[in-house]
Amino acid sequence: MVIQTQRLVIGPYTDSDRDSMIELLTNEQIRETFMLPDFNTIEEATDMFRKLKYLSYSDQHYERGIYRAGELIGFVNDVDIGDGYIEIGYVIHPIYQGMGYASEALSAVIGDLFRKGYREVRAAAFAGNTPSRRVMEKCGMCLTEKESSIIYCGQQQPCVHYAIVRY
Repeated sequence: MVIQTQRLVIGPYTDSDRDSMIELLTNEQIRETFMLPDFNTIEEATDMFRKLKYLSYSDQHYERGIYRAGELIGFVNDVDIGDGYIEIGYVIHPIYQGMGYASEALSAVIGDLFRKGYREVRAAAFAGNTPSRRVMEKCGMCLTEKESSIIYCGQQQPCVHYAIVRY
């Protein structure tokens, strides 16, 4: 259930992660590129953390924290699960972006998902999110022909989709 990389540990949440997770869930910079719900109170964000913590121990979902030196700096979770595929999303706290942590974590997660039996791992990003697109490409994911758009924070956001297939 725990993945160890050169610099990171990827695994389930603990109660001590609550404040760090709330910071991730309410961070305005993260909200610019990752779809997060609006939380009107800290209690709502705390309830979300409890749900995510529970899911991080579940075999029905893929929900994991990304830790550097014991500190929660991001997370990865499933967006959609289908026949032989899983679509994931990932977040790294802005102060840790640009240091290779997202690529290191995503690469390890892709390997873990293939070991779990998935044949295809998918991810998507807002078309203008060049750093996330680079992360997916560094991890061997290829741009697919699928295109979509969603309304997020009152704006139409075109999305690009990537995938990697296990052969």
